[in-house]
Amino acid sequence: MANKKMTIIASKGTLDMAYPPLILATTAAAMDVDVTIFFTFYGLEMIKKGNADNLKVSPLGNPAMPMPVPIPTLVASLPGMESVATAMMKSMFSKHGVASIGQLLDLAKEAGVKLIACQMTMDVMGVKQSDIIDGVEFGGAATWMDLAADADINLFV
Repeated sequence: MANKKMTIIASKGTLDMAYPPLILATTAAAMDVDVTIFFTFYGLEMIKKGNADNLKVSPLGNPAMPMPVPIPTLVASLPGMESVATAMMKSMFSKHGVASIGQLLDLAKEAGVKLIACQMTMDVMGVKQSDIIDGVEFGGAATWMDLAADADINLFV
């Protein structure tokens, strides 16, 4: 019997939005699911060289962000608050033994997760293939559609 298949579209490039596709992908791969992540638009930030462990999270416009005390929108927009929110999130994940984005990308590659960067988005945003980490393939919407048509699970993050 063939393995189940899953595709994930990763379209966001912030720290808090990098975790879901990578955790889902590595978990599914550990369960013998064939997984592909298609990185498009700001999701490309996750797979640019040197970016994985430098992604930021913004408290602005994120009412679910667990801050020690409620922070009004005006305060969240002040300089330095992005660094505070990012440090806080990294600390929370580290305290609970959650792998970093870089570690999750390495785990995904080791587990055979197929990583595909959207070539059209790269062209539009001026991203070169040499800007992308090793182990990533390049393709367009049709590449994802071919995989998604045969997948049991398709997610958009």
